[in-house]
This record gives sequence, structure tokens and C-alpha cells, in this order.
Amino acid sequence: MDLNADLGEGFGRWSLTDDEALLTCVTSANVACGFHAGDPSVMRRVCDTAAARSVRIGAQVSYRDLAGFGRRSMDVPADELAAEVAYQIGALRVFAEAAGSTVSYVKPHGALYNRAVYDDEQAGAVIEGVRLAGGTPAVLGLPGSRLLVRAAEAGLTAVEEAFADRAYTERGTLVPRTERDAVVHDADEVVRRSVGIAVDRSVLAADGGRIAVAARSLCVHGDTPGAAAIARRVRVALEEAGVVVRAFS
Repeated sequence: MDLNADLGEGFGRWSLTDDEALLTCVTSANVACGFHAGDPSVMRRVCDTAAARSVRIGAQVSYRDLAGFGRRSMDVPADELAAEVAYQIGALRVFAEAAGSTVSYVKPHGALYNRAVYDDEQAGAVIEGVRLAGGTPAVLGLPGSRLLVRAAEAGLTAVEEAFADRAYTERGTLVPRTERDAVVHDADEVVRRSVGIAVDRSVLAADGGRIAVAARSLCVHGDTPGAAAIARRVRVALEEAGVVVRAFS
């Protein structure tokens, strides 16, 4: 199981994620590319550290929404969104390659991630942006999402992702953050859910039922209080359960 986290979510004098600590336990780093968070100095620093620790670097692309942290849904024309996705990947690639690594995958952030689950046009625009940026990076997304369907159609590797610290609906989608208990804050519960996803391929949904979750990558959000300690506990618990924690192939 791959273990990923959102990193580089600072801007100027403000810092949100404990990048240094998270990069000691994750295998893939979703690096903010400047549209919801991150700036050139932050991006460069995270890429340098990730490369030094053999952590895979991914571009976490977003709607252009610094004020809303990329969590507000926006109606962006497909051609414009494709260009913005390519722009973000290209910006991160400069720092990844300077650090001796590369951008191995792309993962939308926040509202764009959730929109691309069901909106075929927006999902297609993200994939067009990936292709415009060049190379053949993998694409991370929710199982069954239009994003992963479009990625596969484009000949890109589609990687199913699950969330250790987010509540699920009975349909297998994420409970919107505007609803109560959308984020799981209890560390013990996050650990239990992580092992269940990796070993049993299932997770408890918000309605109390258990749903199937087939994933190759598991996300722990970097902006959650105590995220680094939680991620470390998740990794230890996975390994104790016999799960090999490594970047997806």
C-alpha cells in the first residue's frame, strides 16, 4: 500500500503542513502547486527533501482559489482548466527535476478532486492538462470516478485512492466537508480505518454500513492537527498487519 499526504500547503510566512515530519513516513508526497497553497520556495524545499528521502513527488493541482484553499467549487471552462493544470504540473516539475527527481503522478485537490468524481467535462479537462504538460504521470483519484476512467482512456496509469481520515457515504464518495463529521479526527479510529482499508478492502460508511474500497494508495491529510504523528502510527500499524508500505508501481 502506498501512503500519501498533502504537503507544501504553506504560502509566504504562513505554514500549514509539517512537511519535514511527514516526509519521514509517507511514500508519496502530494505537493501543492501554488493555486490552493504553496509558493516557489515551499515547492522547492519540499521537492528537495522528498527527493533526498526517496519519496515519490506528485503534483496536487487545484482550482485557482488561494482564499478558499481550493475547497470551493468553481465553474472553469474546460480549455482554461486544462491550461491551468498543465501550468501547475510544469511549475512543480522544475523543482522536482532540479532535486534529481520527477513528477511521478498528478492528484487533484479539494473541490476539483470531488468534482472530477462525477463531472466528465472537468475530469476530461484535468486529463487534457496532464497530457499537455507532457510525460506519462499516473493519476490518483477515487475508485469509479470519471477522472480515473478518463485517465485510463488516455493511456495513463489510473491509481485508486482511499482516505484514512475522511468519512464515506454509502455510495463510496467522500462526505462533503460542509457536513458534520466529514473528517475523522480520532487518531485511533484513523489507524483502525487504515488497516481495514488495506487488509479487508472495506471501510465503515457514515450510515453505519460497511462498503468495499479497493485502493492502491492511502491518503492522510497533511493539514489535520497532529497529521505527522497520525501518519507515523498508520504506517506502523500497516506494517504490523503485514502490509508492505511502498510507493505504487
